[in-house]
Amino acid sequence: MAKRIPGRLFVRNLVQKRGLVAQLVRRDFEQRFVGSAMGWLWGLIHPLAQLLSWTFLFQFVMHVRVPAGEPTRSYPLFLFAGMLPWFLFSDTVQRSASSILDQANVITKTVFPAEIVPISVFLSCLVSHVLAIVLLIAAAGVFLNQISIFLVLLPAYILVLGMFAVGLGWVVASLQVFLRDTAQALTILLTFWFFATPVMLAESQYPKWAGALLAVNPLTYLVRAYRDVMLSSRMPDLSDLFVAAAYGAVSLIVGGLFFRRVKRGFADVL
Repeated sequence: MAKRIPGRLFVRNLVQKRGLVAQLVRRDFEQRFVGSAMGWLWGLIHPLAQLLSWTFLFQFVMHVRVPAGEPTRSYPLFLFAGMLPWFLFSDTVQRSASSILDQANVITKTVFPAEIVPISVFLSCLVSHVLAIVLLIAAAGVFLNQISIFLVLLPAYILVLGMFAVGLGWVVASLQVFLRDTAQALTILLTFWFFATPVMLAESQYPKWAGALLAVNPLTYLVRAYRDVMLSSRMPDLSDLFVAAAYGAVSLIVGGLFFRRVKRGFADVL
């Protein structure tokens, strides 16, 4: 019987952590829209408003056209598909930066696994992300008259994106506890990162010198994959998934080790 106790404790701890994550996700999602007449619909309204404004600027003012060879020639759909992975990534990382400070009372007063906080942030952002995906799939069905069979691969890309975002989320959440300027510096970094990601333009529309920058950007592979699986009927390049998965694994491992090392000092600072 003694040999079975560690297994039982592991299962019990796992169930408890899953329960805590579910509570944090529900609380976070409710707090974001508490008192709002539109409720969770704001999670769709905000990206749609940005989609309309960027479409107006780039398509009708700057006359940007989607080049041949892309999954679709429709700029709004092309843009929307590129926005989705970027928003999930940036929202997760930005909101993770202050997540430990937001839960300071719980972390300092109870035995609380702090590492689940950035995970819950990602899952909370994922709710709005899934709603936007459903909207884009419906739009592709109406305007492109197709729904790709390769949508079955989309959860794999979301998982890889989550690994990468949560890993970075652990790093910035840890740094923000000790260096309160981290969130401000992160906003600047993400601004440059956004323009180094082919969201508003196709990769072929970037200058040649930017090719190396796009190649080392993991979001490049995820944006390309999202467009392939959601806007075309062609098989996505699985090498994109493998490259993005490598980035995601490294981010998750390094971020997890970094978080575990520095969280020992949280109680002294919080």
